[in-house]
Amino acid sequence: MKLGLGLYRHMLTPDYFRFARQVGASHIVAHLVDYFKGGAHATKDNQPTGAKWGWGLAGDPNTLWTLDELATLRKNVEAEGLKLEAIENFDPAHWHDVLLDGPKRAEQMENVKTIIRRLGAAGIPVMGYNFSLAGVCGRSSGPYARGGAESVGVFAPFDEPMPNGMVWNMIYDANAPAGNVPPISSEELWRRLGAFLREVLPVAEEAGVKLAAHPDDPPLPTMRGQPRLVYQPSLYQRLLDVSPSPSNTLEFCIGTLAEMSEGDIYETVAQYARTGRLGYVHFRNIHGRVPNYHETFVDDGDVDMLRVLRILHESGFGGVIIPDHTPQVHCAAPWHAGMAHALGYLSAALHALKWN
Repeated sequence: MKLGLGLYRHMLTPDYFRFARQVGASHIVAHLVDYFKGGAHATKDNQPTGAKWGWGLAGDPNTLWTLDELATLRKNVEAEGLKLEAIENFDPAHWHDVLLDGPKRAEQMENVKTIIRRLGAAGIPVMGYNFSLAGVCGRSSGPYARGGAESVGVFAPFDEPMPNGMVWNMIYDANAPAGNVPPISSEELWRRLGAFLREVLPVAEEAGVKLAAHPDDPPLPTMRGQPRLVYQPSLYQRLLDVSPSPSNTLEFCIGTLAEMSEGDIYETVAQYARTGRLGYVHFRNIHGRVPNYHETFVDDGDVDMLRVLRILHESGFGGVIIPDHTPQVHCAAPWHAGMAHALGYLSAALHALKWN
């Protein structure tokens, strides 16, 4: 297994790359979506609070990530002794009507295909995505972790309607007419996913890129009046069953899976690790389950994370593991200290697995 670090767009700089290398990471998962653009819901170091009405504005619908932009990012990452493993999340501006089955769907499917081809041409092997209408929402930030460290929690269901012009918890059309996005059925959401994958997976295979699907967080049956796709462990298998393509993989989030109301996290990890279809792993710990839980330090939650790593190791998983986010430590550099703690834990654990 390989140790990685996820970085938001404003963090894709030499200083953050050097930090990653210095604390033991060898790979980077990069976010090119600017979740904080135009938004006011951020904590220190511009980390999201998960505020109810979104993190900010989507990007420019007419400007896709260019091959030069992707190749330059990879070059800059490699200049600091790291490898660029994945891009995480499409910008809602580029594919909102794919999710909503709107009038621009065909045009935006071409956006997705173009982005995937450019990833392949730039030598970036994985594209993480979240096929969700409401996205990550209904969470709050507070002193929920050990010692009062700032962390994220969910303490009640959140099903307020999603206004027009919003998808995936971001605003793509600030001038949309008044009203809310009409609710759809769970089967309709799965139909949209199936159509998406059947159309895009051949392009991904040809480009040499894996698509990695994130489960729903919070993993509730509905959020903002819209159905969720993967809110129980068994639904990940339904997603894999859509297509046997080797490019149809999972962005395997331990924290989200542990939050789910059903299933045993260790059995779940073993089941999906054996498939050989894990794109990469999000490694974080939690306390509680939906509808009431909060995120913890990696060594302080309900999940025995060493046991999880052992299962992944024994199942032959050799991909990248990242602490996607972590509580922030009360000091001058809250994000850096929190990530250094998580990466140090992971690094020691991975070394121990090699010795045993």
